Amino acid sequence: MSDTQASEWQQRITGEWYGLPSVFDAEGNHTGFNKVSRASVFADGKVTYWMQCNFMNTGPLRNRFEVKDFEFGVDDRGNDRIYQGPDFYGAGHPYGSLVDSHYYAPGWRADLNTMNQILPDGVTQVYSSLLYEGPTIFSVFNGVYLNAHDYDTNPDTKVWIDAHIESERELAAWPHTVPDRTGGTWSGDCEVFGADQQRRGSVSVRLRHDPIDLVRTTHTLEFSGAIDYSHSYIRTRSHGNRYTYDGPDLWGNAIAYGRALYTSQHHVSEAFKVKGREFIIDRDYTLAVAWKLYSGDRMTDIVFGPLTFTPDA
Repeated sequence: MSDTQASEWQQRITGEWYGLPSVFDAEGNHTGFNKVSRASVFADGKVTYWMQCNFMNTGPLRNRFEVKDFEFGVDDRGNDRIYQGPDFYGAGHPYGSLVDSHYYAPGWRADLNTMNQILPDGVTQVYSSLLYEGPTIFSVFNGVYLNAHDYDTNPDTKVWIDAHIESERELAAWPHTVPDRTGGTWSGDCEVFGADQQRRGSVSVRLRHDPIDLVRTTHTLEFSGAIDYSHSYIRTRSHGNRYTYDGPDLWGNAIAYGRALYTSQHHVSEAFKVKGREFIIDRDYTLAVAWKLYSGDRMTDIVFGPLTFTPDA
């Protein structure tokens, strides 16, 4: 970014984003909402990020999040967005239309890993934050934002945004469960970026879903394009919001916080693993995926995009 031109990511997120992220405790219980208005503003060669939060939350987390209005400077003249305080310190790492951030919030005494994924329509953003004390998660925020520039002046925009907020309220505690009696396929084109934050191209993704019983299903994941591979595994909902992946190709586990599932999968015979977030956006099971691919403990690529579910006839 120069002193007169905003960075590519800054241009993507101009305007105000409206959402109603859900708040979960460490076990995945829905405890309320965080009604947020936020914007990242580029002016006079500088970026300032502001957030106005209204926590509608119950239980022990309520007092923790009483500090709720934030502002911080951002330096994104290089490949990263450096958060310079006073309310957040750390960095965000853009990969095209996705930013993966790791930073600290003094007001919340929280170390956060936040992922903001803008979908191809340019106005929908899938958001999640994992909040840590050391290595331990104590809370999770997630939800879907929409971008608008004229909410206060355009009645049609106000109706659209207000309807979205109400939909998010209704879907807030909907668990990340896949169809248990109906087979089908998730498919779509996803972006591929290397660990160096450079675009490598795109992949055609096909995730085949074949239920075995009410808690188990066979999944076959196929990539073709910038990356080519095919893996199969049995996905089991072991209890509540916990999942396991039980071979034959990938083994691992996952935990869901509402519609967002956080996964870790390891290959049976290679130094290869996948860590990711799979977010069910709507009741049609549209899936916003973000998968980090690793060779050993080194991330090689990140694959992300929306997948559409087509049930078997």
